[in-house]
Amino acid sequence: MSKIRVAMDAFGGDNAPDEVIKGAAQAVKAYGVEIILCGDETVIGERIKALGVPVQGISVKDADGVIHVEDNPTDIRKSKLNSSMGMAFQMVKNGEADAFISGGSTAALVVGGTTLIGRIKGIKRPSLAPIIPSVNQSYILLDGGANVECRAEMLQQFAVMGSVYMDKIMNVQSPRVGLLNVGAEEEKGRELELEAHRLLKDALVNFTGNIEGREAALGGCDVLVTDGFTGNIYLKTVEGMGKFMKLSLKQLFFKNIGTKIGAAFTMKGIKDLSRKMDYRETGGSPLLGTSKPVIKAHGSSDATAFKNAVRQAKEFIENNVIEEITQVLDALKSEAR
Repeated sequence: MSKIRVAMDAFGGDNAPDEVIKGAAQAVKAYGVEIILCGDETVIGERIKALGVPVQGISVKDADGVIHVEDNPTDIRKSKLNSSMGMAFQMVKNGEADAFISGGSTAALVVGGTTLIGRIKGIKRPSLAPIIPSVNQSYILLDGGANVECRAEMLQQFAVMGSVYMDKIMNVQSPRVGLLNVGAEEEKGRELELEAHRLLKDALVNFTGNIEGREAALGGCDVLVTDGFTGNIYLKTVEGMGKFMKLSLKQLFFKNIGTKIGAAFTMKGIKDLSRKMDYRETGGSPLLGTSKPVIKAHGSSDATAFKNAVRQAKEFIENNVIEEITQVLDALKSEAR
């Protein structure tokens, strides 16, 4: 099998291009992939030289400009098509790369992934799927904000895609699917949740019923399904609480000499918890439902996060995630007929 080629938006993210470049070099060494850095060729060349990173396995595709968070996301299809993100999308679309990674505008990434790369046949809408730590391990949230308004059949497809990803990438056998709701009872929720509950019973996934948000954090499911509006609020709340707890622990342990001594005895546990909650260890959030792997790295990603995003893309391809999703969807269609 030929080497996996990953197109990276070299100017996407708060720490670009330096951290993207360093992460790419680390990924080439660790995973044996080829990286195509898309962006201003002159600037990338200068930064590679200044950083002193090895260039073996890394090539550069010149691009014109950057799509910013404040730009209209649909510009990725027209006026910003040749930007660093747009060029990376084009590389994947044209078969010059096997996967896409960017830490740039989420909205532009969703538009580009949906329209430039395209959806898996039968998928209504791709879903942004962040991986969130829980008490036991981690769970995947679909949708994390790509689709503000959803229909019940879209949630059914989210469950299928999330289940395949957790099985193939996170090694969770028969992942438990929970429908985010205001109560565990079957009759709870809006019309969306009521209809989605009915469809999920026959979705060829391990559907365990409705689940409240607090139960998901306590390990109550492996795949958490909801619409993008609710999902994004849930995600931002979880992220905020994580930062709150981290700051609170820091303040507690450095309050006085006694707490500092206590911190010294619990430091290993603190580091383990911090590592578990560190988004850099995961890499990024896949945009599930596109016909080629698309990974959204966190906006503040450093080299470690970008390196792990490349690992995600590599595993995505090696484990045939897209083919597995297609097969389950085909089986669902056959069963419906």
